[in-house]
Amino acid sequence: MKAVGVSEFGGPEALRVFEVPEPHAGPGQVRVRVHAATVNPGDRYLRNGALGRTSPTPPYVPGMEAAGVVDEIGSGTGTDLRLGDRVMAMADPTGPLGGAYAEYVVLPAEQVARAPRGTTHAEAATLPMNGLTARLALDLAGLSPGQTLAVTGAPGAVGGYVTQLAKADGLTVVADAAPADEELVRSFGADIVVGRGTDVARQILRVIPAGAAAVIDAAVIGSAVVAPAVHDSGVIVTLLGEGARAVSADEIRHRSLLVRMAFVPNYLGDRSRLDRLREQAESGDLTLRVARTFPAEQAAEAHRMMEAGGVRGRLVLEF
Repeated sequence: MKAVGVSEFGGPEALRVFEVPEPHAGPGQVRVRVHAATVNPGDRYLRNGALGRTSPTPPYVPGMEAAGVVDEIGSGTGTDLRLGDRVMAMADPTGPLGGAYAEYVVLPAEQVARAPRGTTHAEAATLPMNGLTARLALDLAGLSPGQTLAVTGAPGAVGGYVTQLAKADGLTVVADAAPADEELVRSFGADIVVGRGTDVARQILRVIPAGAAAVIDAAVIGSAVVAPAVHDSGVIVTLLGEGARAVSADEIRHRSLLVRMAFVPNYLGDRSRLDRLREQAESGDLTLRVARTFPAEQAAEAHRMMEAGGVRGRLVLEF
């Protein structure tokens, strides 16, 4: 079968197509004939070697989410999925089963859910990992209906899902956007839109002087940058490690801030939450956005575009 990966770590040019043996579903597993695999920012860390060797031998195959059709169900696997079902799935490219940039991927059955009705494979592929990241971030924020959440990176894939899910949860949302993205972010349901950038905390405080109950930093600009926008005893949810941009331990203690990181593998295999995201996509609570599709053979170009920034929605490889 065809898979896209790297034999030597490097930049986008390191990605190429390999012929590798087809995997087959064992007990507790299903095999998905992949039609679409999303290109996510985290995929570059497998490609460039930041995650190290993820399998005994190359190629190392990235990809955390995919959509396609169930074409094998392992013996004795308890699942309501059937052969031919259109599905979406979250993969773990650092695990023994490998990533989603492949024609076929074998996964534990609990990591696979039916795709939202009326969606293309490319659209469905954008939901599992990105949607679960947004859901986890909101769960870590732990807000109640009526409380105020600030969101950075609202025009992006995760930030857009955070905004829409927060509105579905009954929260008041203050979200950032560049002027060109303001209408997009309003379409997600944001109650107030402020300017983006390193002064976003000041922008938020201008409209909410007391500060938000929580900030989800989907733009990954750093908890030290967004901390002033949160009231004392508030919550900051980050999506990636921050290094020097992290709020200091002294400030955390002084203001009783709670800083949490949304590590999406914590929700890997949470079929109930994945099914709930499907329902919300079907009901219109979530908008699935594909920025552009590429043939799998053009994965390097997709990675170059992703790393250049400014993509609204997700880039998707088609197999």
